[in-house]
Amino acid sequence: MKIANSTRLSYRLMNNDDADKLFQLDQDPAVMAFINGGKPSSRDQINTVLIPRMNAYRNAVKGWGLWQVNTIDTNEYIGWVLARPMHFFSDTPEIDNIELGWRFFQSTWGKGYASEAALNIIKQLSTNKEIKCFSAIADETNLASIGVMKKIGMSYIKTYRHIDPLFECDVVYYQVSNNYKT
Repeated sequence: MKIANSTRLSYRLMNNDDADKLFQLDQDPAVMAFINGGKPSSRDQINTVLIPRMNAYRNAVKGWGLWQVNTIDTNEYIGWVLARPMHFFSDTPEIDNIELGWRFFQSTWGKGYASEAALNIIKQLSTNKEIKCFSAIADETNLASIGVMKKIGMSYIKTYRHIDPLFECDVVYYQVSNNYKT
């Protein structure tokens, strides 16, 4: 699957060769604040944790993976959007519920890039009629990500204790139905 350009952004499914890009993004403590308390990722963490996790859910045909986001005008790498089945790393992954997540360089915050990218990916993936909804979670104090969720049409579902092999925290869960019409 290819994700078509949106108004200001282009997209490419990331792969093993993108370790340096993933590392660069994770070096800003502000970017990592709601991920792990603000600790930059090491190259070893990128290579032994993030890349293998990405490869576990990456499916180019279905559009699952980390979508690199670049600006069209300068071709600058500004971040990525994740698309994968909700609860992928559990015993009960939800194949019909696609989780979205995003991480962007701090210099791009407040410019609407995360919302534009997430909406475009929803639009492209929504043609798969097997997808019932799109969801996102965020630390309950991450007001910027919650703002993106609301901007892309998601509604609050619940707050719960999210447990993942990498982290555990209280999160808000937002969701929007797949309104694709044949």
